[in-house]
Amino acid sequence: MQLILASSSPRRRELLSQLQYPFEVIPAVGEEVSTAIEPTDIVKELASRKATEVFMAHREDVVVGCDTVVDFDGQILGKPKDRDDAFRMLRLLSGKTHLVHTGVCVISSVGVWLFCDSTEVHFRSLSEREIADYVDSGEAYGKAGAYGIQDDSRFVESYTGDYDNVVGLPLYRLKKILDTIYKR
Repeated sequence: MQLILASSSPRRRELLSQLQYPFEVIPAVGEEVSTAIEPTDIVKELASRKATEVFMAHREDVVVGCDTVVDFDGQILGKPKDRDDAFRMLRLLSGKTHLVHTGVCVISSVGVWLFCDSTEVHFRSLSEREIADYVDSGEAYGKAGAYGIQDDSRFVESYTGDYDNVVGLPLYRLKKILDTIYKR
């Protein structure tokens, strides 16, 4: 049973490689649209869709699908659409606390595991210059909430929960599942 990551995220690829399981990357290509209301349900639904899409073509393998959103008082901040959207998100998060939710779905012939991990993150107050420099660096794009904790942790004053979850893949919980499947 080959392990497959159904994501093109270089951050998820890097995190998964820490678990010492050989894997390949086959990104899901389906549209990321959810019918769920709650942010935790949205990430689980999207993770499940991604894993299912790839599993349908690789039924003998183990597929991991993921989705991450930033939840600011119930408002979902996904990946910024453009420069203005990235600025809007970072201004919104500046000096405040938000949640990062990552949904993970693991599908194999042995079973299906679906969970959401949440981490509370508190940003320090950011200046307009700091926001502009970060957005102009290009690092704000392709990341939920327009930031990557691994890119510029000086934005983050504190967090409660799993750091890896904020990056996009809660390794601790995922490792337990993979160890069960592969009987380590």
